[in-house]
Amino acid sequence: MNILVFSTLYPNSVRPSHGIFVETRLAHLVAGSRISARVVAPIPFVANTRLVPEEFRQLGNVGYREERRGIDVIHPRYVVIPKIGMVPAPLLLYLGARRSVAVLRAKGFPFHLIDAHYFYPDGVAAAMLACEFGVPLVITARGTDINLIPQFRLPRAMIRWTAARAQGIVAVCAALKDELVALGIPAGKIRVLRNGVDLSLFSPLDKEAARAALGFGRSTILSVGHLIERKGHDLVIRALPSLPNVNLVIAGDGPLGQDLKRLAATLGVSDRVRFAGSVSQHDLAKLYSAADVLVLASSREGWANVLLEAMACGTPVVASNVWGTPEVVAAPEAGLLLEERTPEAIARAVAALLASPPPRAAVRAYAERFSWDETTRGQIELFDEVLRPARAEHAAF
Repeated sequence: MNILVFSTLYPNSVRPSHGIFVETRLAHLVAGSRISARVVAPIPFVANTRLVPEEFRQLGNVGYREERRGIDVIHPRYVVIPKIGMVPAPLLLYLGARRSVAVLRAKGFPFHLIDAHYFYPDGVAAAMLACEFGVPLVITARGTDINLIPQFRLPRAMIRWTAARAQGIVAVCAALKDELVALGIPAGKIRVLRNGVDLSLFSPLDKEAARAALGFGRSTILSVGHLIERKGHDLVIRALPSLPNVNLVIAGDGPLGQDLKRLAATLGVSDRVRFAGSVSQHDLAKLYSAADVLVLASSREGWANVLLEAMACGTPVVASNVWGTPEVVAAPEAGLLLEERTPEAIARAVAALLASPPPRAAVRAYAERFSWDETTRGQIELFDEVLRPARAEHAAF
């Protein structure tokens, strides 16, 4: 079975952690199975780079082709129109990618289906490609593409159009499936396949050794994610005055970095906040093992991988009670869900876990329920079902 993975959510040489969950799921899918894959992960192009942040401009340094984890990845360019680009984005993405897809097929990779990630604009563009190349389409809904973007009229209509043309739909949590059904998509067409966690990469290290190596001298909480508003790093910083003997490490980069540093200074907690910047998966495992609690204060999440990553390292979590998160934090040994998304609630939950932490072995054992094996089996079953009609037609001839 040859599959073409299509998504702008995929790591590259400039942003190696961007969409890492898509790459990880694919790596587990192709390992030891009969599936071969190629990836088309388009890169945005803006003519006037003064209109976009520096991190966006750096994407121009990504090569057209690279190999990641033994899988060939192609990065065609597509035009982005700042501030007004939301509605034309699917068409521009399709136009930017179609030649690369055609060349890939002509040069010896006759893909049997397109496996797209993120409904808008990626899924819509993938539906156009599937129609052009006459192959089935499977789309995975991942979070903001369903819990935010359908609030806009035209994107909502395009998402519905795309869902009607997809032969299979995956949601990474039950909450996203419910939202897809609310959009008018038949429940029977949607399969819930949650993300897993790499239990070999994320495993408990000696906590005291990890703390010493990272210079952790007191109780330390960790907040991981892109430095954007919905991740709620500011709420975690605002909780620190109520946690006087606790340090905070923030791992991630993004446009709000300077604002968060100013907030820490204003609150008088700068000496207790460390901004680690973008952190590799390997180094992130060290941070998880050294930290006492991971805090995820997001306003929206589909399936937050960082929660399981921390648990796999033996570290309990405090997380917002939103979307798929209650499906991840579903037992006392996993950690605590916030009563409300406020600094005060964060401080109470962190204090409670620090006072009575679950055993690290129990936290790790909970995470071990979430290997990638079940997801991989579900993907293969879904792809087989989607391709069965085409195979039967081919056999008839």
